[in-house]
Amino acid sequence: MANIKAIATPNRTKEILKKYGFAFKKSLGQNFLIDVNILKNILNVADITKETNAIEVGPGIGALTEQLAIYANKVVAFEIDQRLVPILEDTLSPYDNVNIVNQDILKADIQSLLQQNFYDEKEIKIVANLPYYITTPILMHLLMAKLPISSITVMIQKEVADRMAATENTKEYGSLSIAIQYYTEASVEMIVPKTVFMPQPRVDSAVLHLQMRKKPPVDVMDEDFFFLFVQACFQQRRKTLRNNLSRHFANLDKPMIEKTLQETGIDGTRRAESLTMEEFALLANTFYNQR
Repeated sequence: MANIKAIATPNRTKEILKKYGFAFKKSLGQNFLIDVNILKNILNVADITKETNAIEVGPGIGALTEQLAIYANKVVAFEIDQRLVPILEDTLSPYDNVNIVNQDILKADIQSLLQQNFYDEKEIKIVANLPYYITTPILMHLLMAKLPISSITVMIQKEVADRMAATENTKEYGSLSIAIQYYTEASVEMIVPKTVFMPQPRVDSAVLHLQMRKKPPVDVMDEDFFFLFVQACFQQRRKTLRNNLSRHFANLDKPMIEKTLQETGIDGTRRAESLTMEEFALLANTFYNQR
């Protein structure tokens, strides 16, 4: 293993792409990492050891997959692009602890694949360099699937990472912050320059670490209603809670909305970005009873 040249270098990446005549597909948001140190830092953030099983989304030509194979117990990687499967079989041939699944993560039966591949009792973590264009749908899908995982560590667009980890009274804070932090404790762990990717994206990336919560930090009567309610409150950021709620609950007259707000003790002239998750839960539960 010591003599194997890492995939995540500019020269080796170019070699592999040339060998297979591989052309990047813009529609799949393919940007391959070409810096081994960054990958090792990601594994450190995720705390990957031989006591860990790893799930990867979008392995590309195997740069991150290779490092996971070296440091983790077993790796299952989901790759949607059929063209990459023979490349991965080649680049990852030295490692017998990797299973490449040629499926769309949004359509795969992840639970049964985990049971087939991870039959030991080791901790399961998700580690991935996610395509920018579909970051949020993938993360929300993984979180709502209630998988037996302990954490998710992903390289994503910096701006999106900032929004996911944002706290109240900041311009990044919004319904996405609430949705992510309902399920996890979120933190931006490192900023990654665009220069360590091939091809280079237009923006910088960040490594976001999501530690799964054993239970949400707030009690809500209905999760779907709660998330839709929070989105309604942020519908027009410059408008007050009262205005956004009047627009959303067109079936409730203004006096009823005012009365419901008063019940919670939350001032209707506030803007959504000033509310904590606890305040959103209180509001959502109170309005849930008024529908």
